[in-house]
Amino acid sequence: MKIVLREDMDNLGYRGDVVNVKPGYARNYLLPRGLALEATPGNLKVIEHQKKIWAVREEKEAAEAREIAARMGDIALSVTKKAGDTGTLYGSVTTSEIATLLAGNGFEINRRKISLREPIKALGIHEVPIKLHRDVHVTLTLTVMGEDGSTGPKARVIEEIVEPPEDRIGPDDDGGQFGGDA
Repeated sequence: MKIVLREDMDNLGYRGDVVNVKPGYARNYLLPRGLALEATPGNLKVIEHQKKIWAVREEKEAAEAREIAARMGDIALSVTKKAGDTGTLYGSVTTSEIATLLAGNGFEINRRKISLREPIKALGIHEVPIKLHRDVHVTLTLTVMGEDGSTGPKARVIEEIVEPPEDRIGPDDDGGQFGGDA
Protein backbone atom coordinates (compact mmCIF):
# COMPACT_ATOMS: atom_id res chain seq x y z
CA MET A 1 0.00 0.00 0.00
CA LYS A 2 1.41 3.41 -0.94
CA ILE A 3 1.30 6.07 1.76
CA VAL A 4 2.70 9.57 2.29
CA LEU A 5 4.49 10.11 5.61
CA ARG A 6 3.41 13.10 7.71
CA GLU A 7 6.19 12.57 10.28
CA ASP A 8 9.77 11.30 10.19
CA MET A 9 9.78 7.58 10.91
CA ASP A 10 12.96 5.66 11.77
CA ASN A 11 13.68 2.88 9.26
CA LEU A 12 10.81 4.04 7.03
CA GLY A 13 11.37 7.55 5.70
CA TYR A 14 11.06 11.28 6.21
CA ARG A 15 8.10 13.65 6.18
CA GLY A 16 6.59 13.92 2.71
CA ASP A 17 8.11 10.69 1.37
CA VAL A 18 5.87 8.32 -0.55
CA VAL A 19 6.62 4.81 0.71
CA ASN A 20 5.20 1.36 0.19
CA VAL A 21 4.17 -0.51 3.37
CA LYS A 22 2.08 -3.51 4.21
CA PRO A 23 -1.65 -2.70 4.33
CA GLY A 24 -2.08 -3.86 7.94
CA TYR A 25 0.75 -1.63 9.17
CA ALA A 26 -0.79 1.36 7.39
CA ARG A 27 -4.40 0.61 8.44
CA ASN A 28 -3.69 -0.32 12.05
CA TYR A 29 -0.78 1.92 13.01
CA LEU A 30 0.22 4.74 10.65
CA LEU A 31 -3.17 6.04 9.50
CA PRO A 32 -5.02 6.02 12.87
CA ARG A 33 -2.14 7.85 14.59
CA GLY A 34 -1.99 10.50 11.88
CA LEU A 35 1.58 9.57 10.94
CA ALA A 36 0.69 9.02 7.27
CA LEU A 37 -1.96 9.56 4.61
CA GLU A 38 -3.00 7.30 1.78
CA ALA A 39 -1.15 8.25 -1.42
CA THR A 40 -4.17 9.48 -3.39
CA PRO A 41 -3.84 12.33 -5.94
CA GLY A 42 -5.69 14.71 -3.59
CA ASN A 43 -3.47 13.83 -0.61
CA LEU A 44 -0.34 14.20 -2.74
CA LYS A 45 -1.38 17.80 -3.59
CA VAL A 46 -1.99 18.53 0.09
CA ILE A 47 1.41 17.08 1.01
CA GLU A 48 3.16 19.16 -1.69
CA HIS A 49 1.71 22.28 -0.08
CA GLN A 50 2.67 21.00 3.39
CA LYS A 51 6.27 20.35 2.25
CA LYS A 52 6.83 24.10 1.83
CA ILE A 53 5.60 24.74 5.37
CA TRP A 54 7.63 21.82 6.70
CA ALA A 55 10.81 23.09 5.02
CA VAL A 56 10.59 26.39 6.91
CA ARG A 57 9.82 24.61 10.19
CA GLU A 58 12.58 22.06 9.54
CA GLU A 59 15.21 24.78 9.09
CA LYS A 60 14.10 26.50 12.31
CA GLU A 61 14.23 23.21 14.25
CA ALA A 62 17.66 22.38 12.82
CA ALA A 63 19.01 25.81 13.85
CA GLU A 64 17.66 25.34 17.39
CA ALA A 65 19.17 21.85 17.54
CA ARG A 66 22.59 23.14 16.40
CA GLU A 67 22.44 25.82 19.12
CA ILE A 68 21.59 23.24 21.78
CA ALA A 69 24.35 20.92 20.49
CA ALA A 70 26.90 23.73 20.77
CA ARG A 71 25.91 24.40 24.39
CA MET A 72 25.69 20.70 25.18
CA GLY A 73 29.18 19.90 23.92
CA ASP A 74 30.71 21.59 26.97
CA ILE A 75 29.06 19.49 29.66
CA ALA A 76 30.23 16.22 31.19
CA LEU A 77 27.76 14.10 33.12
CA SER A 78 28.48 11.82 36.04
CA VAL A 79 26.35 9.45 38.04
CA THR A 80 27.04 7.36 41.15
CA LYS A 81 25.78 3.79 41.24
CA LYS A 82 26.20 0.76 43.43
CA ALA A 83 28.60 -1.73 41.81
CA GLY A 84 30.24 -5.06 42.51
CA ASP A 85 33.96 -5.84 42.82
CA THR A 86 34.30 -6.43 39.08
CA GLY A 87 32.89 -3.01 38.16
CA THR A 88 29.50 -4.37 37.11
CA LEU A 89 26.54 -2.27 38.23
CA TYR A 90 23.71 -3.60 40.37
CA GLY A 91 21.23 -2.32 37.80
CA SER A 92 22.01 0.00 34.91
CA VAL A 93 22.07 3.58 33.72
CA THR A 94 19.10 4.06 31.39
CA THR A 95 18.09 6.73 28.92
CA SER A 96 15.55 8.04 31.45
CA GLU A 97 18.31 8.65 34.00
CA ILE A 98 20.46 10.38 31.41
CA ALA A 99 17.51 12.61 30.44
CA THR A 100 17.08 13.48 34.13
CA LEU A 101 20.80 14.34 34.40
CA LEU A 102 20.48 16.55 31.33
CA ALA A 103 17.40 18.26 32.81
CA GLY A 104 19.48 19.01 35.92
CA ASN A 105 21.94 20.81 33.63
CA GLY A 106 19.20 22.83 31.92
CA PHE A 107 18.56 20.66 28.83
CA GLU A 108 15.06 19.26 28.39
CA ILE A 109 15.75 16.31 26.08
CA ASN A 110 13.25 13.54 25.42
CA ARG A 111 14.69 10.16 26.45
CA ARG A 112 13.84 8.74 23.01
CA LYS A 113 16.43 11.07 21.46
CA ILE A 114 19.16 9.43 23.54
CA SER A 115 20.29 6.52 21.39
CA LEU A 116 22.03 4.00 23.62
CA ARG A 117 22.23 0.57 22.04
CA GLU A 118 21.72 -0.98 25.46
CA PRO A 119 21.67 0.33 29.04
CA ILE A 120 25.06 1.04 30.62
CA LYS A 121 25.94 -1.75 33.05
CA ALA A 122 29.57 -1.06 33.99
CA LEU A 123 31.63 1.54 35.78
CA GLY A 124 33.78 3.84 33.67
CA ILE A 125 33.56 6.54 31.05
CA HIS A 126 30.93 6.02 28.36
CA GLU A 127 30.00 7.86 25.16
CA VAL A 128 26.29 8.77 24.97
CA PRO A 129 25.00 9.62 21.46
CA ILE A 130 22.04 12.01 21.29
CA LYS A 131 20.02 12.70 18.15
CA LEU A 132 18.68 16.23 18.56
CA HIS A 133 17.46 16.47 14.96
CA ARG A 134 17.77 14.22 11.95
CA ASP A 135 20.82 16.23 10.84
CA VAL A 136 22.19 17.18 14.28
CA HIS A 137 23.86 14.63 16.55
CA VAL A 138 25.93 15.22 19.67
CA THR A 139 27.96 12.80 21.80
CA LEU A 140 28.28 13.38 25.54
CA THR A 141 30.67 11.84 28.03
CA LEU A 142 29.06 10.06 30.97
CA THR A 143 31.21 8.96 33.91
CA VAL A 144 29.69 6.13 35.94
CA MET A 145 31.27 5.99 39.40
CA GLY A 146 30.89 3.51 42.20
CA GLU A 147 29.66 4.57 45.62
CA ASP A 148 33.29 4.70 46.79
CA GLY A 149 34.20 7.08 43.94
CA SER A 150 35.96 4.49 41.78
CA THR A 151 35.39 4.30 38.03
CA GLY A 152 36.68 0.78 37.48
CA PRO A 153 36.90 -2.66 39.05
CA LYS A 154 38.15 -2.82 42.59
CA ALA A 155 41.55 -4.38 43.12
CA ARG A 156 41.33 -7.67 44.95
CA VAL A 157 44.11 -8.96 47.15
CA ILE A 158 45.01 -12.54 46.33
CA GLU A 159 46.40 -14.43 49.28
CA GLU A 160 49.67 -16.22 48.81
CA ILE A 161 49.32 -20.00 48.62
CA VAL A 162 51.33 -21.67 51.33
CA GLU A 163 52.66 -25.21 50.68
CA PRO A 164 52.19 -27.71 53.53
CA PRO A 165 55.38 -28.90 55.21
CA GLU A 166 56.98 -31.90 53.48
CA ASP A 167 57.26 -34.02 56.61
CA ARG A 168 53.49 -34.12 56.90
CA ILE A 169 51.81 -36.56 54.54
CA GLY A 170 48.16 -35.93 53.71
CA PRO A 171 45.45 -38.58 53.25
CA ASP A 172 45.72 -38.44 49.43
CA ASP A 173 49.49 -38.36 49.33
CA ASP A 174 51.36 -41.68 49.11
CA GLY A 175 54.70 -39.96 49.59
CA GLY A 176 55.77 -40.79 46.04
CA GLN A 177 56.10 -44.52 46.81
CA PHE A 178 53.92 -45.75 43.94
CA GLY A 179 55.19 -43.45 41.21
CA GLY A 180 51.82 -41.86 40.44
CA ASP A 181 51.04 -38.22 40.00
CA ALA A 182 49.97 -37.23 43.45
